[in-house]
Amino acid sequence: MSGHNKWKQIKERKGKTDSQKSKAFSRYAKLITIEAKKAAGNREAPGLKAVIERARKENMPNDNIERAIKKSKEAGTVMENITYEAYGPGGVAIIIEALTDNRNKAAQEVKIALGKHDIALASPGSASWAFKKENGQLVPNSTVELSEEDLALLEKIVDELENCDEVQDVITNAE
Repeated sequence: MSGHNKWKQIKERKGKTDSQKSKAFSRYAKLITIEAKKAAGNREAPGLKAVIERARKENMPNDNIERAIKKSKEAGTVMENITYEAYGPGGVAIIIEALTDNRNKAAQEVKIALGKHDIALASPGSASWAFKKENGQLVPNSTVELSEEDLALLEKIVDELENCDEVQDVITNAE
């Protein structure tokens, strides 16, 4: 009767959901910290208010929100938006947007995730030509059609990148 232990099954499911919540909470904590810095801690600022509302919709605890706002008031904490570029399977352009307080850590996480699939970072500007900015979002200028196996590999790569703590968004021009 191995594998029929109810607690083990519950523990595995709980572990998965807790892991997903943790990643979402850490992303929102970083966003709250940045918006709180911009607003100088003013909770009524539209940007900070919007991020807090989104975090509450994800059931982020108030303690975590307060901690993120307090962190923004600390001296020496500088959160940066960093954009990495790469080319994936089938010549697909990949834009990776990261939000971090440690550039080296973010770069290593992205390099490791890409390296697992034999992909290297491209030089800045080499993949951004395939995108244009509309309403603050990157939208592909042209799309690349992929085979089934390239599409499956691209999905693995994107999942791997999204599992990195520092990565906020991954955009491709795959069709």
